[in-house]
Amino acid sequence: MTRPRTPLIAAGAAGAALLIWLLFWGWPWYASRRAATVDPAAAAAAAADGRRINATLFYIGPDGQSLVAVTRDVPYGATASEQARHILDAQLQPAPGSHYNAIPQGTRLLGVFVSDTGEAFVDLSPEVSANHSGGSLSELFTVYTIVNAITVSLPAVRAVQILIDGREVETLAGHVDLRHPLPANSSWVTSQ
Repeated sequence: MTRPRTPLIAAGAAGAALLIWLLFWGWPWYASRRAATVDPAAAAAAAADGRRINATLFYIGPDGQSLVAVTRDVPYGATASEQARHILDAQLQPAPGSHYNAIPQGTRLLGVFVSDTGEAFVDLSPEVSANHSGGSLSELFTVYTIVNAITVSLPAVRAVQILIDGREVETLAGHVDLRHPLPANSSWVTSQ
């Protein structure tokens, strides 16, 4: 008499489900939490010596129909994750002159992790979605302000995945698929 294979199949399916969860939800959550812990001594040493780099940040232009690249000095970071944090901290500040910030007001950076494969995971507070004005162009501007600021300023980073409150999300406002890391996209960028 042969035994039914149902328990074996169920165990295999449960194992596969766990593996999928770890790859697509568990790792980005862990990575974003791990990135939030920056060595305070290293950060203090870099700040104390006053080293800075030029970073390219992106803002909505006066016409409201394009992103404009703006160069700003940001503190030097000893690691790619720390440098990405400094770049995003600067990007979250008010926009210069007649430009507008594409990132919704109240959004906070919770963590950044750059993997060995050149993918950055950026963990933002829920305000990035909750305070978003909506609309496909506005959402594209928000996403590619973040993605382009990191990928253009840090050549070691080839793609960026946006997380909200430590979790992978499908979208910010219903238009841009955020389930995978996104490469830079200059389609909406114009020269200043």
